[in-house]
Amino acid sequence: MDNYIRRQITLFVDESDAGTIEKIRREYNPIQSELIRCHVTLCREDEILKLEQVISNIGRLAVTDVTIEFGKVSRVDNGQGLLLPATGDNEKFQDLRRQILSGIIENPGRHEPHITLMHPRNSTCTDSIFEQVKKVVLPVKLKFKKISFIEQENGGTWKTLQEFDLNK
Repeated sequence: MDNYIRRQITLFVDESDAGTIEKIRREYNPIQSELIRCHVTLCREDEILKLEQVISNIGRLAVTDVTIEFGKVSRVDNGQGLLLPATGDNEKFQDLRRQILSGIIENPGRHEPHITLMHPRNSTCTDSIFEQVKKVVLPVKLKFKKISFIEQENGGTWKTLQEFDLNK
């Protein structure tokens, strides 16, 4: 059997800010919670196939941190999933993506940052759950100071392969 490996560049929510988010994820989406900590995906696997160039670009970043503001929780995938979506234009996030993908993808598509609370692949957001989560006070602004290069093998737990401080 062949190994199936996925790799991504991500922004993990700092542990000091993750408590409420992780509590929701553990309660309503324990499978996903076990696979990966709460995060915002920065670059997906199909964007980072030229890994050496990606790592080189990360080493030359002209960014000290990225702050993302979040709105109200919203349902996705026919109501099955639940996200904490970013608000505003998130230009610093988009610029970070452009810098990381420079020389690889000329005009990377806009990726709207979000934190997945309930992944539709392994949970179902009912009307009752949605109403309960809407009452929870979640962070409205998070600062990310580190980029993580992560990998998942055969659908297992995501592992951090390398971390890069943005405030070097």
